[in-house]
Amino acid sequence: MEDAALQAWIGREEVAEDEASPVLLRRLAALLDQDPAGIRRGAAMPEGWHVVLFGPLARQSALGPDGHPLRGDFLPPVPLPRRMFAGRRTWFEAPVPIGAELRRTSRIAAIAPKQGRSGAMVFVTVRHAIACGGRDCVVEEQDLVFRAAPQPGAAAPEQPPPSLPAEAVRQSFRPDPVLLFRYSAVTNNGHRIHYDADYARAEEGYPALVVNGGITTTLLTEMARRHLPGPLCSITTRAGRPLFLGREAVLACHVEAPGRARLWALDDQGRLAFECVAEAG
Repeated sequence: MEDAALQAWIGREEVAEDEASPVLLRRLAALLDQDPAGIRRGAAMPEGWHVVLFGPLARQSALGPDGHPLRGDFLPPVPLPRRMFAGRRTWFEAPVPIGAELRRTSRIAAIAPKQGRSGAMVFVTVRHAIACGGRDCVVEEQDLVFRAAPQPGAAAPEQPPPSLPAEAVRQSFRPDPVLLFRYSAVTNNGHRIHYDADYARAEEGYPALVVNGGITTTLLTEMARRHLPGPLCSITTRAGRPLFLGREAVLACHVEAPGRARLWALDDQGRLAFECVAEAG
């Protein structure tokens, strides 16, 4: 598809309705090893937990070979097979009451074809606004990247490991199959790279199951909530490289100023997988 045809998708909107379901949020609490009984109707939903809401509802016949909904309805029909999460910018503008009815308006904000070291890529930015009672509570811009099929024997470009502040708090993270399954289930995410090892290796060229970027983002958000005073007002996440099943990663947090923290996820070789900046106010 020509670039001009893709650009015609900019401005396309989609509206969905959901609720901040206590049952669904209790499942996320259990996944995060927290007490599900602490999730009570009417209380404020923890910042960042909106990731389990508005799961895709495509009918089974409308799924593509990768397990995602077919493109060309809301998302543009980018003619590149691989889709990955590249980053997001989230603003928490008002509390979301648990149990509340919600309305999300999504809009294609930008489409940017690029040529990288690994070949052709197309970045698509989607802006979501989640409203409760007519007021926007969570606003999020998500960057998706579509890439060409992997070349046999091609290696990912190497980057030097980042230098983290000595004061950064670190914790280990070894993703296991049950975690990946439960996260895909609670988010209704059908992307096969997270649960179908044969597909991940043979079709998309990964060495093992890929950890959903939402898992890492949620864990880093939880880390920020523990180390910053008061509720979060924003978090920005940039994805570098994927994390893989069974390979030990490191999550780190450094409070660099009052109300502001920088966070990282490093892969099993110390390379940057995710970088975040969280602010509380």
